[in-house]
Amino acid sequence: MRINIVLSTIAFFILLSCNNEKTQHQENIRIAFISDVHLLDVKGTLQDIGYDGIDNPKTGQKAFIRTMEAQLHSTRLFNENYFAFKEALNDVAERGIKLVALPGDFSDDGQPINVKGLNKILNEYREKHDISFFITTGNHDPTSPFGKEAGKKDFMGAQGQRQPIMSSEDLYQSKLGELPVLVSEDIREMGYEEIVNELSQHGFFPLESYTYWETPFSKYSYDTYSFSKAKKHSSLKNRTYQITEGSTPQPDVSYLVEPIKGLWLVAIDANVYVPKEDGLHYHGTSIGYNQVIKYKKHLVEWVGSIAQKAKEHGKEVVAFSHYPMIDFNDGASSTMKKLFGDKALQAHRIPKNEVARLFADAGLQIHFGGHMHINDSGITTTERGNTLANIQVPSLAAYQPAYKILEKKSDRFWDVETVVLDKVKNYDEFFELYHREYDYLTQSKSQNIWNKEVLNAKDYLDFTDFHLQELVRLRFLPSEWPASLKPLLLGNSGMELLILSNMKTENYSEGLQPLEALQATKAWKTSREMVKEQLSSSKMSETDFTNWMGLDWITDFYRLRSGDELAKKSISDNRLKAYQLIAQNLENHPSEALIELKDFAQIFQYQLNSEPAANFSIDLKKGMLIPYETVND
Repeated sequence: MRINIVLSTIAFFILLSCNNEKTQHQENIRIAFISDVHLLDVKGTLQDIGYDGIDNPKTGQKAFIRTMEAQLHSTRLFNENYFAFKEALNDVAERGIKLVALPGDFSDDGQPINVKGLNKILNEYREKHDISFFITTGNHDPTSPFGKEAGKKDFMGAQGQRQPIMSSEDLYQSKLGELPVLVSEDIREMGYEEIVNELSQHGFFPLESYTYWETPFSKYSYDTYSFSKAKKHSSLKNRTYQITEGSTPQPDVSYLVEPIKGLWLVAIDANVYVPKEDGLHYHGTSIGYNQVIKYKKHLVEWVGSIAQKAKEHGKEVVAFSHYPMIDFNDGASSTMKKLFGDKALQAHRIPKNEVARLFADAGLQIHFGGHMHINDSGITTTERGNTLANIQVPSLAAYQPAYKILEKKSDRFWDVETVVLDKVKNYDEFFELYHREYDYLTQSKSQNIWNKEVLNAKDYLDFTDFHLQELVRLRFLPSEWPASLKPLLLGNSGMELLILSNMKTENYSEGLQPLEALQATKAWKTSREMVKEQLSSSKMSETDFTNWMGLDWITDFYRLRSGDELAKKSISDNRLKAYQLIAQNLENHPSEALIELKDFAQIFQYQLNSEPAANFSIDLKKGMLIPYETVND
């Protein structure tokens, strides 16, 4: 009897230990995803010529930076994201997270100075905080499979003027007001081999500490795995594919790694470089998975084999790549293409429905992407009942700057938390230099100078918001907006747009101009009276519409597009209600003259009613994204 009791007690504690081990194992699966860092090593040096930038009077150090003019015409910051990246890594370290994935565009453009600068930072945090990093490539790293001569014409010179730096003196001739070209090999754009060799300790190649590691081209199985086999098969010469018959084989640096027991992290290299007619150059790879399913079908098959093996061996599979697998426009893509055209708002980057279907039916359930610089989530269930959740990680170099944390809660639920970097130490380190640049541009009578108010930003989040506002003014409005809709929005206040949305008549001119003539009509006066009743019934005031212009609505559209529900915090509830009231009026409006405004309002409504994208749970059983409130909220 005593023996049976002892044996039962031992069995109980073994079972308890196993259950505790399983629970502990589940709680330990936490991964941070930091995407689109676009690192420019602002503290770096062009080693071959010894150039390390200009003197920064605020710090007494050198600053290797691009101009503010360049930043405010680009969809990403070039300089301040250096500090944002370190802020994110410090936050990750404080939370005790040991696994960090970088879904591409980790460098400015794959230049030696920036890739080496990134590697230095990653090694520092690995050694100091025991963090393991796993990287996949984006369209900015590399920009072509085998590298190329390159440079930038808009680094900042000592007096605020532009300083061109090129890898070859034949690439660029300085223009009036620019400094003479500096020539450095450290600013060329590297190809796959140089980049992955520099970052070899961060996933691209096997390490002895990994439980398992493979590529789409590996010849061994999980049961026959050894580090020596993995090392042999990891050579880039064994990891190539051909776009077309007879074309030069290109590297594919996709890999599967098991960094902790039970987790299979799949890094998908979704870059596709289609050769041009000359056979020497390549089309850009920014299209993403629409090209993958055409030219890299082996990746779908590989993911399918991973999913099958994961079931056999009891592994959890989480994939990441640079590109989205699911449409990121919250159902508004067709209306966006109709209003803005096929080339605006990065419409060419929208993945086909076939992409999600293929990968979901291959067995993939969770995928994290970047590339779009937006905070977004999507989930789809195929006809075969397979579910895929796609989580878009925002960029640290744009509004809203944030990273994601994935945590396993149970076999059914995974939690996603979005960490916004509102406060970033030293984000204003170069502001004095930007003031110098602004003065130089003013004195040289440059056209359309950037708004100096950006330098009054109170924190990093505010700074990225200013960046977005200037991007709207200097780039998006001139290049993306229909010529007929732009004056209608820019020339009217919210109240005037509300009155227009109530006018049930066809008797006004195309484009609704001039407004003065329209305001004298009976239709306008009738609509004005209708508005008073509408405001009363909706418990809104005229001030809710007179205190903003159409430009504010456009800017809030881009805020929502970039930040999704994160951006709603920066738009007042009354302002959102005002937009929605106008949109509701336009839903069944009969006039063709307002069709473009109607389309825009509809797109805005779609963005307001999207899947949760801040803090939520992925329910793999029901195929749903469920919002939740975190302790921090």
